[in-house]
Amino acid sequence: MLKWAIIFAVIALVAGMLGFTGVAAGAAGIAKILFVVFLVLFVAVLLFALLGAKAVSGK
Repeated sequence: MLKWAIIFAVIALVAGMLGFTGVAAGAAGIAKILFVVFLVLFVAVLLFALLGAKAVSGK
């Protein structure tokens, strides 16, 4: 998902440099949404991994 966020960010940069402001704004919006979803999923998986490690170790 992070890969797609970076791709859309690059598309937004290129479109902005070429003057396609509508496309740039749309791609930037999609990149922001994908990045936020990535961060939420990353934190959730990190928390589950920490909780799972505690359960396995017995502490």
